[in-house]
Amino acid sequence: MKNLSDNKLGWLFASPYLLYTLIFFLIPLVWSIYLAFTNWDMIAPNYEFVVFENFIDALQHSGVQSAFFVTFKFLAIFVPMVTLASLMVAMAVQGLPRFKGLFLIGFFLPYLASGVVSSLIVKGILSYNSPVNEFLRGTFGLDIDWLGTPFSALLVVSVIIAWKFSGYYALILTAGLESINKEIYEAAAIDGINRWQQFWKVTIPMLYPALFTTLILSVGVTFGVFTEVYQLTGGGPNYATNTWQMEIYTQAFTNLKAGYASAVALISAVVTFVGIYVFKKLLEVWGKRHGWS
Repeated sequence: MKNLSDNKLGWLFASPYLLYTLIFFLIPLVWSIYLAFTNWDMIAPNYEFVVFENFIDALQHSGVQSAFFVTFKFLAIFVPMVTLASLMVAMAVQGLPRFKGLFLIGFFLPYLASGVVSSLIVKGILSYNSPVNEFLRGTFGLDIDWLGTPFSALLVVSVIIAWKFSGYYALILTAGLESINKEIYEAAAIDGINRWQQFWKVTIPMLYPALFTTLILSVGVTFGVFTEVYQLTGGGPNYATNTWQMEIYTQAFTNLKAGYASAVALISAVVTFVGIYVFKKLLEVWGKRHGWS
């Protein structure tokens, strides 16, 4: 049995993380729940309790409703895009004879890049007088307002974030590919199974745990998008890219409705938890139906 001094030493080493959790998670969470039932405007020293009024107003507000639907539109575009991109990167790198780690680091670097910087670069590339748009207008007669139409704006944001996360997810998928026993492919080849059939009947089933992880992570990302939207579209046009985080920011720091924004944040947390849980259960059912898990 461990003595008291060992327990104290353990608490000492764990204290930085515990303090971090207390200061930056637990206290803000309790404070946010408290504010959600008030009408505090971030300025006035006095405020009153409005009970569930903020929650009722939020559920009826067009901004909150758009954030709900935009999240799932973004999920429908981003998740397949980043999954396909990361799988292609992983398979390409896994097939290299040498320098796999070097190439993986290269693909991983966008994940470390600042979202603000990458968004500003993309905004410049897609500006009206950029070389890209001048080429499209001069060669094909296409005059595309990339950030001014609902679908293209959502697509641009999805592409940027998929570019950022594909290298990170490729690391996970590459580890999954490396764990597949090569003898399985040799046995499949002896049985006359071609490359395409090997991919669907061997690679995907054996890669299911890694795919499961990347899919859940990518779904979680869709509920927390803010930087790219804030820099590129500000939630527009016409709420087309108005995510949960953008709506919370607008209500708290533009409209100065801290109580209302806290209520929106709590609603967002519930939607995020339920959304990820449902998606996780669907993946588990899919895996069990095919005998992968």
